[in-house]
Amino acid sequence: MFVILVYDVDPKRDARILKLCRQYLSWVQNSVFEGDITEAKWKILWRRLQETIDHHHDSVVAYCFDSRRYSARHSMGVKKGGEEWIL
Repeated sequence: MFVILVYDVDPKRDARILKLCRQYLSWVQNSVFEGDITEAKWKILWRRLQETIDHHHDSVVAYCFDSRRYSARHSMGVKKGGEEWIL
Protein backbone atom coordinates (compact mmCIF):
# COMPACT_ATOMS: atom_id res chain seq x y z
CA MET A 1 0.00 0.00 0.00
CA PHE A 2 1.05 3.61 -0.46
CA VAL A 3 0.73 5.96 2.53
CA ILE A 4 0.92 9.72 2.97
CA LEU A 5 1.24 10.60 6.67
CA VAL A 6 1.20 14.07 8.22
CA TYR A 7 1.43 15.02 11.86
CA ASP A 8 1.22 18.01 14.17
CA VAL A 9 2.62 17.25 17.60
CA ASP A 10 4.04 19.09 20.58
CA PRO A 11 7.70 20.01 19.97
CA LYS A 12 8.66 17.79 22.94
CA ARG A 13 7.54 14.74 20.93
CA ASP A 14 8.49 15.91 17.44
CA ALA A 15 11.94 14.28 17.31
CA ARG A 16 10.53 10.99 18.58
CA ILE A 17 7.74 10.95 15.97
CA LEU A 18 10.16 11.98 13.21
CA LYS A 19 12.55 9.15 14.08
CA LEU A 20 9.72 6.62 14.27
CA CYS A 21 8.20 7.59 10.91
CA ARG A 22 11.60 7.58 9.18
CA GLN A 23 11.94 3.90 10.07
CA TYR A 24 8.98 3.07 7.83
CA LEU A 25 8.41 5.92 5.33
CA SER A 26 10.36 8.54 3.38
CA TRP A 27 10.53 12.03 4.84
CA VAL A 28 9.11 14.54 2.32
CA GLN A 29 9.14 17.76 4.32
CA ASN A 30 8.43 19.02 7.83
CA SER A 31 5.95 16.60 9.42
CA VAL A 32 5.12 14.89 6.10
CA PHE A 33 6.02 11.34 5.08
CA GLU A 34 5.14 9.07 2.19
CA GLY A 35 6.00 5.67 0.83
CA ASP A 36 5.14 2.12 0.03
CA ILE A 37 4.67 -0.06 3.09
CA THR A 38 3.33 -3.53 3.75
CA GLU A 39 0.09 -3.82 5.64
CA ALA A 40 1.89 -5.59 8.50
CA LYS A 41 4.47 -2.80 8.85
CA TRP A 42 1.71 -0.19 8.57
CA LYS A 43 -0.12 -1.75 11.52
CA ILE A 44 3.08 -1.73 13.56
CA LEU A 45 3.80 1.93 12.71
CA TRP A 46 0.22 3.02 13.48
CA ARG A 47 0.25 1.17 16.82
CA ARG A 48 3.60 2.71 17.78
CA LEU A 49 2.29 6.18 16.88
CA GLN A 50 -0.80 5.59 19.04
CA GLU A 51 1.48 4.70 21.94
CA THR A 52 3.69 7.78 21.43
CA ILE A 53 1.38 10.73 20.81
CA ASP A 54 -0.65 12.66 23.36
CA HIS A 55 -4.19 11.99 22.19
CA HIS A 56 -5.44 15.23 23.78
CA HIS A 57 -2.98 17.57 22.03
CA ASP A 58 -1.33 15.86 19.02
CA SER A 59 -2.70 14.99 15.61
CA VAL A 60 -1.70 12.36 13.03
CA VAL A 61 -3.48 11.94 9.69
CA ALA A 62 -2.75 9.17 7.20
CA TYR A 63 -4.02 8.65 3.67
CA CYS A 64 -3.71 5.01 2.60
CA PHE A 65 -4.00 3.89 -1.02
CA ASP A 66 -4.07 0.36 -2.40
CA SER A 67 -2.09 1.51 -5.41
CA ARG A 68 -0.43 4.55 -6.96
CA ARG A 69 -2.15 3.82 -10.27
CA TYR A 70 -4.36 6.91 -10.27
CA SER A 71 -1.99 9.26 -8.50
CA ALA A 72 0.59 11.82 -9.50
CA ARG A 73 2.98 13.77 -7.31
CA HIS A 74 3.75 17.39 -8.08
CA SER A 75 6.04 19.66 -6.10
CA MET A 76 7.70 23.04 -6.43
CA GLY A 77 10.11 25.14 -4.48
CA VAL A 78 12.72 23.92 -2.05
CA LYS A 79 12.99 20.16 -1.87
CA LYS A 80 12.98 19.01 1.75
CA GLY A 81 13.65 15.41 2.58
CA GLY A 82 12.86 13.09 -0.27
CA GLU A 83 13.71 9.50 -0.88
CA GLU A 84 16.95 8.36 0.63
CA TRP A 85 18.65 5.46 -1.06
CA ILE A 86 21.24 3.50 0.86
CA LEU A 87 23.41 1.16 -1.18
